[in-house]
Amino acid sequence: MPQVPQTFDALAVRTWCGLALEALGRAREEIDAINVYPVADGDTGTNLYLTVESATAAVEAVFAGHEVGGREAGGGDEAGGGRPTLADAVRAMAHGALIGARGNSGTILAQLLRGMAQVLAADSETAHTDGPGLRLALRQAADSARQAVAHPVEGTVLTVASAAADAANGAEGDCGTVARAAYEGARAALAATPGQLAVLERAGVVDAGGRGLVAVLAALVETFTGEAPRMRLGSPEVHARVAAVVTHVDIVGAGIGGVHPDVCEDGAPEEGGPAFEVIYLLEAEDAAVDRLRGRLDLLGNSLVVVGGDGLWNVHVHVDDAGAAVEAGVEAGRPYRIRITHFGLGDVHTGGPGRPPRERAQRAVVAVVPGEGLAGLYAEAGATTVLARPGEPPASGELVEAVRRAHAREVVLLPNDAELRHTAAAAAEQARADGVRVALIPTRSAVQGIAALAVHEPERRFDEDVVAMTSAAGATRYAEVVVAERQSWTMAGICQAGDVLGLIDGDVAVIGSDITTTAESVLDRMLSAGGEMVTLVLGDEAPDAIAAHLESRVRESYLAVDTVVYRGGRQGALLLIGVE
Repeated sequence: MPQVPQTFDALAVRTWCGLALEALGRAREEIDAINVYPVADGDTGTNLYLTVESATAAVEAVFAGHEVGGREAGGGDEAGGGRPTLADAVRAMAHGALIGARGNSGTILAQLLRGMAQVLAADSETAHTDGPGLRLALRQAADSARQAVAHPVEGTVLTVASAAADAANGAEGDCGTVARAAYEGARAALAATPGQLAVLERAGVVDAGGRGLVAVLAALVETFTGEAPRMRLGSPEVHARVAAVVTHVDIVGAGIGGVHPDVCEDGAPEEGGPAFEVIYLLEAEDAAVDRLRGRLDLLGNSLVVVGGDGLWNVHVHVDDAGAAVEAGVEAGRPYRIRITHFGLGDVHTGGPGRPPRERAQRAVVAVVPGEGLAGLYAEAGATTVLARPGEPPASGELVEAVRRAHAREVVLLPNDAELRHTAAAAAEQARADGVRVALIPTRSAVQGIAALAVHEPERRFDEDVVAMTSAAGATRYAEVVVAERQSWTMAGICQAGDVLGLIDGDVAVIGSDITTTAESVLDRMLSAGGEMVTLVLGDEAPDAIAAHLESRVRESYLAVDTVVYRGGRQGALLLIGVE
């Protein structure tokens, strides 16, 4: 048997993360298949895997950094230069989980890991690296996760976490003994979840989030004992039902066995549910987050806010996605915003007696540059991927968005010329998954707005794609930005701080005043004709610029309409579209 750690140190954290990731990788499809609460969208296993993957990557990065530092200093492990401390490792694990948390269960798992890190990394005279320390860490994890959920429900991952902490509290011995006790307590609680939540009982399955936590705790046992406990879900009847569910691959994300999980946050029957899942990271002060919790609780349900020390992960289900994002903007700086439209016919948005959700026939996935546009696109039914300045999304993020859209046919709008190859790679991967994907090469968010405006899911796919492509192609696009450095352009030499007007990707105007430059750009675009002007204002655009440009269009160009949107932190001061 390979040597196993006797105390909780940095290597134990690294080993645990790696084993937990492997365990969730093996169980991912099974957990996805039994996902019926709070939304039967078939992604709990995937969300937990991605959350732990982010935590593992953060821990590996810390080890890599210390190894490089140790070599440069000429030292090794003996000198302490090649290995991080326990505090370094658990803080990296918690931070990685926080910034990579996906979905309801992933967000709660991130808070569980953060709770453990608060104990294991605490500055105190007594090191919490032994069995008693692990007991304290598990207790803090369960309590902090429960506090992070606006309306805790029994029969969920929260119940399983509390049971693990309770069982660990009664265990005496080393970390291996405490970990095994926690695992056994969690496993027993998991088997009892169908009796606590009606939707689980009707489906004949255990809670998916709790099942994932049991896998993570099994990895903790293996970390300290070298032996992986055999995974038993409880009674043979429950095990048989779960096995039967897993064999029906076609029901993943579509409800389980005809069950209609029409329950709300408190577990009671619900006539209808919110249409959107909104998730974002938030930089904000504690007091602002307390106010945010209250506001989001009024907007929707499944509210989970985790984190601390100025960085938070916010998860909520709402009908008004824009309002949820705006609440985050008022509280601080939201970013990495993900908005998922559950779609018509979703079990979450249907009342009792509705058929279980099936894969939608068609969906639109769009990359957007600002929070305001993310809300606008989502309200139009699109699944969005936020691209912040200097942080373009990877192809994997686009593939994940296509999967979240849960449709047989997907129209992909990259809304950026630089994302053409990334979007093409994502489209190929999605096609390999069996999704029919059409990539419309939109170069700006205003072209995406034009395409989305003519989108009709009832049309034949090819006809819809042609109409959307034509609308996007008929829309000239421009943006007004501030030059960061001196540069040669098509309009001459610009200096740092100059205001640049770019039309169709090329610099056409160099000026010193934002409003004057924007007016010049707009005049050049409308000189070739146009019927509709779209203005998307960035956060740093002058307050009066929209009214000035609207007046300019009204007075100088007959029969041309203007529409204005707030884009948020979109990089450009102003986006302009002329159809």
